[in-house]
Amino acid sequence: MGVTEAVTPPSSPSDLPELPKPEAAVTPADIRDGAAVALVVGVAGVLLGLLWMWLAPRVQYVSNGENVFLRDTESEARIGADGTFFLLALGFGVLSGLGVFLWRRRGGVPLVIGLALGACFAALVGWRLGLWLAPGSDVAAAAAKAGKGVPFDAPLQLLAYGVLLAWPMTAVAVHLGLTAVWGPRDPSPSAEWYGAYPPPHVHAGPTPSEPPRATS
Repeated sequence: MGVTEAVTPPSSPSDLPELPKPEAAVTPADIRDGAAVALVVGVAGVLLGLLWMWLAPRVQYVSNGENVFLRDTESEARIGADGTFFLLALGFGVLSGLGVFLWRRRGGVPLVIGLALGACFAALVGWRLGLWLAPGSDVAAAAAKAGKGVPFDAPLQLLAYGVLLAWPMTAVAVHLGLTAVWGPRDPSPSAEWYGAYPPPHVHAGPTPSEPPRATS
């Protein structure tokens, strides 16, 4: 008398559920969005230069006909110009980081790179434009034009070049922080993607044995 046990054959690969195809990490649309962010943020540097030239405190010189001296040796206007640029760049960094997040909440590496590059370029544009629009750097010509004993505005200067990083660093920090807190979350994998585990054939249930056959 023999006893046989039916074994369920393993499922063929065609019977398994299809796994979702992974999406591309960086798409052409993401690159276009990053380039657009860099362009818009870079152009905003013009506004930074205008505001800096308008709001920065002025240092005044006075000439005795031979030499040029500071009108007020205790004035903090030279430091105030750096502080004004820093505060303006800080504000633009917050606004640009917030604006990019509201425009594309999903974030992404191209957006962050475009934001950082655009902010760096905007800071340079604002600095150079402010120097160009402010009184000229030819102090001797300005003193001769003003006359002896008449105070005149000194050229606008940026003494601490580190403030040029205020805009890009603030913009990137704000954008990454907002994306981490309120950005979209990756969907958690569901059991339907991978099917049941373990497969049914691994632990097949017992099958009823065949009745014994009569022998002559």
